[in-house]
Amino acid sequence: MPDVAQEIVRAPVRITDAAAVRLLRPGDRVDVLAAARVVASGVRVVAVPEQAGGQDASTAAGGSDLPTATADAGATGGALVVLAVPRRIAAALSGAAMSSPLAVALC
Repeated sequence: MPDVAQEIVRAPVRITDAAAVRLLRPGDRVDVLAAARVVASGVRVVAVPEQAGGQDASTAAGGSDLPTATADAGATGGALVVLAVPRRIAAALSGAAMSSPLAVALC
């Protein structure tokens, strides 16, 4: 029986520093940080949706069926990135984002 917690899912994550997200490309590996702790380590970037105002072309990993989208940085700030993570890490990222701004470090 497969372990559902280890199943890889695509998790959209809002990173506080939009400029840091603009450095990312599909295939990059990143650590996701919240409140000076690592929430996800060495996870793969799947897509970096276009920023509001069309600043960057939307990019997705080859063969991805992710829709092209525009990140809404209006009221919430930051920028969106889609990461391939185990389901349990997606849950941890969601919980961390509720209580702390998220940041990325390139691996």
